[in-house]
Amino acid sequence: MSRDSPPEHTSDGRYVVIDGRRWRATDPELPADAAARLRTHLMAARRAVGAALRAHDEEEEREARRRVHTAKVALGERGAPWWEQTGAERRARWLDGLAALDGEP
Repeated sequence: MSRDSPPEHTSDGRYVVIDGRRWRATDPELPADAAARLRTHLMAARRAVGAALRAHDEEEEREARRRVHTAKVALGERGAPWWEQTGAERRARWLDGLAALDGEP
């Protein structure tokens, strides 16, 4: 896999395989604009984790990791498996995640 090609998916589409390791795939029903916004939040939170680690700021690290988790759940990559949720539950999951992340500084 290169940065230009999408990752390999398992035959059921529920997981991606990266460097031989299986990771839960993003919910395929997530609208592209919502997925892009959530990934922007995710990457900002990951950068904040790194900055907090470099600054030895445990409180900021916890907060940044909480934001990473919120984004990953909203994307469907953590929490209840998206394939076990109804359409309404899936929509509520990403809308709630965006509301929580968009409302933060």
